[in-house]
Amino acid sequence: MSNKLEITLKRSVIGRPGDQKETVKTLGLKKIRQSVVREDTPAVRGMINKVSHLVEVKEI
Repeated sequence: MSNKLEITLKRSVIGRPGDQKETVKTLGLKKIRQSVVREDTPAVRGMINKVSHLVEVKEI
């Protein structure tokens, strides 16, 4: 059984570099406190590491 991650946007992307904005958008997040569930893959982990200061992650 593959693990899933619940990713929640905790901080605004206003004033952040464009690559960080695109990463948050690619994860599927648009608004603060919005959460999405994604598969735990190396690609998703890499995106989370890039914007770790903006998001909160829980394993489910």
